[in-house]
Amino acid sequence: MAGEAASLPLSVVIPAFNEAGNLPALVEETAEALRGVTAFEIVCVDDCSSDGTVAALQALQPGIPELRILRHQSRSGQSTAIRNGVLAARGAWIATLDGDGQNDPADIPRLLQARDAADADVKLFAGWRVQRRDSGSKRWASKWANAIRTWALRDDTPDTGCGTKLFERAAFLSLPYFDHMHRYVPALMQRDGWKTASVPVNHRPRASGVSKYDNLGRALAGISDLRGVAWLIRRAKRTAIEEL
Repeated sequence: MAGEAASLPLSVVIPAFNEAGNLPALVEETAEALRGVTAFEIVCVDDCSSDGTVAALQALQPGIPELRILRHQSRSGQSTAIRNGVLAARGAWIATLDGDGQNDPADIPRLLQARDAADADVKLFAGWRVQRRDSGSKRWASKWANAIRTWALRDDTPDTGCGTKLFERAAFLSLPYFDHMHRYVPALMQRDGWKTASVPVNHRPRASGVSKYDNLGRALAGISDLRGVAWLIRRAKRTAIEEL
């Protein structure tokens, strides 16, 4: 499912799994934050939820015509949901938010302002949760994961796990795709020769439901992923070209 690239200035892609208690309010906040700021669409990608997430979204569509709903036919994970949302999106630029409601849609206009003030070769504006609203164990695990990743990849990004991001659609779709790639987008963008910037954003407590990640599972997957991304960076090769 391919979108009509650049027919809109902005698409907001929200991946979700079992977030019926959080997603409707998040979608409403997103529409409120962007109306009058830019033309946009909201693309929610449901990863086979079993709690009525899709029905809750469908109930919003009459009042939010900007809302589009995609649903995976099999569980595929967050990275695949983001990528499928971007593929279907019609925006030249993509903003992402996690479906749990902890990211604040009011930060999207701030990211747009940062983009407008930046050089054209900055293709990613990554949210930086300066004040995390998570459990102590989750904050501790993220702190160490970010430190190890920064040491290994030198991506100069303090918070790659933040779901609030703004990036150019074409630049994102040129990146190598793999499961869990959403945690390495800054390093992959830099591998392709683009600049990235980190922007402080708001972070909120989860209002409903439970996290879909556990620290051990994330760590085990992260070790393999980190080695793979480091290999991709080492093997990258770029050269300037000219048309004759």
